[in-house]
Amino acid sequence: MVKSIIKDQLNRPLRDLRISVIDRCNFRCQYCMPAEIFGPDFAFLPKSELLSYEEIERVAKLFIELGVEKIRLTGGEPLMRKDLPILVKKLNQIEGLKDIALTTNGVMLPKYAEELHAAGLKRVNISLDSLKDELFGEINGRNVGVGPVLKGIEAAKKAGLGVKINMVVKKGLNDSEILPMAEFCKKEGLELRYIEYMDVGSTNGWKMDDVITKKQIHDMLSQHHELEPVDPDYYGEVAKKYRYKGTDINVGFISSVSESFCSSCTRSRLSANGQVFTCLFNGNGHDIRDFMRAGATDEELRQRVTNIWNHRTDRYSDERTAETVANRKKIEMSYIGG
Repeated sequence: MVKSIIKDQLNRPLRDLRISVIDRCNFRCQYCMPAEIFGPDFAFLPKSELLSYEEIERVAKLFIELGVEKIRLTGGEPLMRKDLPILVKKLNQIEGLKDIALTTNGVMLPKYAEELHAAGLKRVNISLDSLKDELFGEINGRNVGVGPVLKGIEAAKKAGLGVKINMVVKKGLNDSEILPMAEFCKKEGLELRYIEYMDVGSTNGWKMDDVITKKQIHDMLSQHHELEPVDPDYYGEVAKKYRYKGTDINVGFISSVSESFCSSCTRSRLSANGQVFTCLFNGNGHDIRDFMRAGATDEELRQRVTNIWNHRTDRYSDERTAETVANRKKIEMSYIGG
């Protein structure tokens, strides 16, 4: 298959597709699903509004024909979607796809890790924002301690999956965990990625004062560890990576707030209800589901995706101001993942 790689108006190629398979999570953490908003009475999407696995497979094929090489399954918590390994197997069999990964809180990995790996999943990114049970329970909003996540990490490793740990750092909440997390991940041979607290969605009450920057975290680590820069693995990689000198263990930083990477972003997102979003901070989705269900041909769908990407001008992190933070409509993380 010859790919038709498309580029947007800023000459950014389409390479990476994030697919949210479900809009709910078994955690309600304050970063993306605060309990005061997503309480027990919150109305999540009915099954009929979610893309079916066959629909996801069809759309994924078209994206891959247009240049996508990597797919990441997200949520919400993607492992809450029934029979997820079936979708992984379907996607893994698409010609031209080079990598398929999953972002998860890790709690359900002991049940599914081996099956996911057998279906073709290569890697998991596991969210872990603290090693302290009480603090972690406060963050996830369910009083779930660290133990289930640690068991998920071990299950993923045992199954042969690559594992990266994602830590969102918020000032005054879990910044005291920056060094303990580094020590833990280094000891366990895991790549840790520190993520600046971002103004995603409209419900997390984000303030710039809550942000610990990439530079601040790097400076803290450098007081205890000698770090050396690592070249990116591919164009558009969002994590700026370093290696603990004398080891093969990396640590990365995702600096969307303090050091924007809009100019090299190659990522598109497909929400659980079939909307294409060209930026994590853009609340204006482009319908694919209803267009497809109305009988659109593959060529019509391909042209629609091409037009969406070719007219993309998103540069939110470059242009972030107090006014855009307060007034710009944004999609919630539970619908499109990270």
